[in-house]
Amino acid sequence: MIRLDRFLSNATALSRSQAQRVVRAGRVIVDGVVVKQASSSIELSAQIFLDEVLVAAPLPRYLMLHKPVGVVCAAQDPTHRTAIDLLDLPNPAGLHFAGRLDIDATGLVLITDDGHWSHRIVSPVSQCAKTYRVWLADPLDEQKAGRLAKGITLQGEKQPTRPAEIERLSSKEFRLTISEGRYHQVKRMFAALGNRVIRLHRESIGAISLDPDLVAGEYRPLSPAEVAFF
Repeated sequence: MIRLDRFLSNATALSRSQAQRVVRAGRVIVDGVVVKQASSSIELSAQIFLDEVLVAAPLPRYLMLHKPVGVVCAAQDPTHRTAIDLLDLPNPAGLHFAGRLDIDATGLVLITDDGHWSHRIVSPVSQCAKTYRVWLADPLDEQKAGRLAKGITLQGEKQPTRPAEIERLSSKEFRLTISEGRYHQVKRMFAALGNRVIRLHRESIGAISLDPDLVAGEYRPLSPAEVAFF
């Protein structure tokens, strides 16, 4: 079930307020009946006509974005540009993030309006792996790096993190794969070792990797095969 005005705004170029006005004007027919209440709940299988033209149900959208620094993963923000602002798409209402990134982090962000699909990614039960490239303020020795592979207790928490996969790229640069989504987890993991993350870039979520052809700020639809990963 979905509200009639939301259906129209998702399936056409109408804004939510414009959809409400056309409904009140008696221009919308649902399964052969004129409906003038914009808040009416309708089945997605219903036949909807606007000005005698059939309105097709909108297909779910699945996108990958290369998030740049300074952009927040939010639908709206009074101060900063949002990831949704970067999308040149009609009817962005309903789009949400399957895993956010901090304002100073870059890399892969998945955006969709399919709540069931995104839940399979972010649910703790899924233990979806996420891989990050991490640059540190100070060198990190093998002993400390090994603590991450065993699980480490974060400040203010009692339960240690799940074991992580860590690959050394240099003394201050690592590739880290985790299967949790705790608050600021990557930064807090290295802080627990007495170090500081100065740059963070997400390379992949599950089997979906950031498209190398996307520069920061660009996006593209996921392929059917990528959508099918979750």
